[in-house]
Amino acid sequence: MPSPQPEPLPDGPGIVRGETGAQSLLGYVVDIRDGTARCHLDIEPKHGNRHGGLHGGVIACLLDNAMGYAAALKLDPSGKTKVLTVSMTSQFLASAREGRVTASGTVTGGGQSLLFVDGKLVDQDGRMIATASGVFKRVRT
Repeated sequence: MPSPQPEPLPDGPGIVRGETGAQSLLGYVVDIRDGTARCHLDIEPKHGNRHGGLHGGVIACLLDNAMGYAAALKLDPSGKTKVLTVSMTSQFLASAREGRVTASGTVTGGGQSLLFVDGKLVDQDGRMIATASGVFKRVRT
């Protein structure tokens, strides 16, 4: 039996919607309310691959965004510091077909210029869907 669809995330401080074209296109929501970077996506048919599961490119996008926000939050509590992905490796562990998935990022090392970040994507039941690791570079403007 399918898991019930979770309640929508509230609007307000720390909730980011439609910040980028990719975010608007895919419809994920960024949540940085407690200083932790999370990207939530309620899976729709448009997110699927030809086998009916969540597309790997969408998974990679969610992980990249959550890890990038984690790096930005490490440099600045507002998360507004710009960072670029230098490299990212992902591992796809299980399929997700419905409900909400959540990507999160955790900074594991680095300094003020390069940061090393791990990411994970879980479904609404806590099942691990994918993991990733990446290197992110601060953009000085």
